[in-house]
Amino acid sequence: MTQTNDFGFATLGIRTGHDRTPEGEHCEPIFVTSSYVFANAAEAAARFAGDAPGNIYSRFTNPTVKVFESRLAALEGGDCCVATASGMSAILSMCLGLLKSGDHILSSRSIFGSTTMLFNRYLSRFGIETSYVDLDRLDDWQDAIRDTTRLLFLETPSNPLTAMADIRALSDLAKSNGSLLAVDNCFCTPALQRPLDLGADLVIHSATKYLDGQGRCVGGAVVGDSKLVGEEVFGVLRTAGPTMSPFNAWVFLKGLETLELRMLAHARSAAEIAAWLQDQPGVEQVYYPGLADHPQHALVGSQQRTGGGIVAFDVAGGREAAWRVIDATRMLSITANLGDAKTTITHPATTTHGRLSDEEREASGIGQGLIRIAVGLENVVDIKNDLARGLL
Repeated sequence: MTQTNDFGFATLGIRTGHDRTPEGEHCEPIFVTSSYVFANAAEAAARFAGDAPGNIYSRFTNPTVKVFESRLAALEGGDCCVATASGMSAILSMCLGLLKSGDHILSSRSIFGSTTMLFNRYLSRFGIETSYVDLDRLDDWQDAIRDTTRLLFLETPSNPLTAMADIRALSDLAKSNGSLLAVDNCFCTPALQRPLDLGADLVIHSATKYLDGQGRCVGGAVVGDSKLVGEEVFGVLRTAGPTMSPFNAWVFLKGLETLELRMLAHARSAAEIAAWLQDQPGVEQVYYPGLADHPQHALVGSQQRTGGGIVAFDVAGGREAAWRVIDATRMLSITANLGDAKTTITHPATTTHGRLSDEEREASGIGQGLIRIAVGLENVVDIKNDLARGLL
């Protein structure tokens, strides 16, 4: 069933992209094959030359992966999607496809630690320079942009402090400079935020997180138009092969079917947990966009549908106190992953951002007393009770 623009979000997440085979299956099939058979030599030649559509090799053409790509593109409002082996390989594929030596990336300082390492340690080897600014300070973005700035990159809300950027304003800035704007939409997913509608050129996903929704598989995606993504990023996938497996694509398809329901449920519980944390002993500050005192709270409603499912908070006493809260839990999962039906809890300074220098962490506002929780789908009272063990 091909994409129909008249469908609502929930319907797109369930119906888009699946064209039934002659077997008449109701559920999308998993095509576990490395290669495909051609009717004759001429058909093989035409497909390899790009003169005829059809499958060639599962490194870059697989029917199950294609359904996932079509469905996610529809949900994000994009023309094209390229699925990859992980969220980090999605960022790498985007950069390899769109940047060259001498180009400059202007990035938010508040991004995933591995992304910072990718920019600083690896892309720099190929003559691509990156500089960093505070996510929510538009003037800093304006002052730091250069003639060579090819890409503006950000996560909004940020990991882990849930700071938000005005995507429309950054889109205007990027366009006035001839730059591209890429938004990592991992925390919100298209169920809560659609960056392309706000002027972004590219959307990045770690499908591992909320798109899956149950912590089963690793994958990533880049969404955008048919030129940037359909040609340039796809060319990297075809040649270099950071490929999503058909099985993982099928799991992500099942996740997309319930994406809107889950994201709204995560957000409801997260809002309640955030408000509750503000009244708990030892909690110095709570970071959650849905709270009225969040610095960018006004963007919730105009840019984001809700505050999302991630809550971070500082506890008095530094790392010792933070670890005590984490270790006192009995139900919450101590893991750095997020987007799961199970609530997860982590200490960013020693996990997700542990490879950064002390200076880099300090600049990003990630202190030793910071805890991040990805609020799951358990009973919210049980989540509170588990957190309270270490906050007493």
